[in-house]
Amino acid sequence: GLRFHDNTAQEGDTMTFLETNRLRLRSVEAKDADVMYDYRNNEICARYQRGQVKDFDGICQLVERRKNDQMSTEASFLAAVALKETDAMIGEIVVMPQESNISLGYTFSYRHHRKGYAFEALTALTALLHSRCPDWDFTCFVEPENAPSIALLKKLGFQLMGYLPSKKSLLFEKWMSPETKAEIAQALTPC
Repeated sequence: GLRFHDNTAQEGDTMTFLETNRLRLRSVEAKDADVMYDYRNNEICARYQRGQVKDFDGICQLVERRKNDQMSTEASFLAAVALKETDAMIGEIVVMPQESNISLGYTFSYRHHRKGYAFEALTALTALLHSRCPDWDFTCFVEPENAPSIALLKKLGFQLMGYLPSKKSLLFEKWMSPETKAEIAQALTPC
């Protein structure tokens, strides 16, 4: 089952956003920097990432800057995905709300691929955000070569809209209004 936390629920200095059977989505902590450095610099994860900070000092600065993030539709937030039993970070999800759209980005450690964690975390998080913003569009941009992420998004119920040349990415959507789909379709190259 899912347990949702409002932003006042804190354990120590860490904010818990929500919990699933196996996972805890929480704010990032200093202890997460080592894990983030490991997977952000591993080719399996890094090959599809654009613009992510990869040097250790930069990751430490990112964690320091984002440690007080709150789940909100007012500003972007970074959620650490951690194993509930050990609180060990296994990945991250960034949520970027803007103008009735929530764009999601995610990276999960290569050490934890193929265990259903990304599906579990993203299912819970998108359901919670959609319940709070039922009229908002959800989007994800994915490199055309990233077959695992494309399969994950399809399993999550996202639909491929096409290729967006300006981002050099495939655009996936969920819960998008017909009006928005029509607007975006003009900027897309069909797949």
